[in-house]
Amino acid sequence: MANAPKTLPTTASVPAVLAALEPAGRRADAQALCALLEQVSGHPPVLWGSSIIGFGAYPAKSGPRSVTPWPRLGFSPRKANHVVYLMDGFTGQADLLARLGKATTGVSCLYVKRLADVDMAVLTEMARRSWAMMAERYPG
Repeated sequence: MANAPKTLPTTASVPAVLAALEPAGRRADAQALCALLEQVSGHPPVLWGSSIIGFGAYPAKSGPRSVTPWPRLGFSPRKANHVVYLMDGFTGQADLLARLGKATTGVSCLYVKRLADVDMAVLTEMARRSWAMMAERYPG
């Protein structure tokens, strides 16, 4: 029997989770990211597991025969960096990354220390394009 996924949607209050973040700058950045991603997605924020704030969901392949839900767009307000989860491969990704500002990347992760370090219009466009790509791949 396969192990159940550990990162699933919860009923926890996202505003309460964000309000508890310290220091104040990290909290303000997380609240701003939450508002931005909610506006881009048109979906309310949901806490997935203990630290991922997700918007919408899609059926992600998690093994040869298993599919589990995963946020279409999301972020995690970690101590060192905010991790923004964008799907890799959207149109114009390299150009937008070059214009974003101070951030590092992983496969589908964007690591941002402070929102003041990045161009928010570029980040918004990256989120929009990632969301659009996911909506095309996983309609509904």
